[in-house]
Amino acid sequence: MSQFNNLQDEANSDGGSATAIKVLPKRPKRKSLPPWQVLLHNDDVNDIVFVADTIIELTTLNREDAVLRTLEAHQRGLALLLTTHREHAELLQEQFTSKRLSVTIEPSC
Repeated sequence: MSQFNNLQDEANSDGGSATAIKVLPKRPKRKSLPPWQVLLHNDDVNDIVFVADTIIELTTLNREDAVLRTLEAHQRGLALLLTTHREHAELLQEQFTSKRLSVTIEPSC
């Protein structure tokens, strides 16, 4: 603070102006959370439209991506819906289960 006062005194004495620069402390880097995969499993109970609509409802995927992942699960038995942090993956798993859709989660490699 005394350096700031000295700058003001110097500026006032010779008619100039001084600008104080405030230096902010560095923020500690955030550790990113480990990624988890949300995997959609094929089932023979729900129709493709219901599955795609549910994906759209519960995730940020658009219709085209939701349909592609639904068809992939239907044809291959499994499709990666998205990768997110563990808590969000667990929430999505619960939400899909409540809609009678089979979704598992696992750590991403």
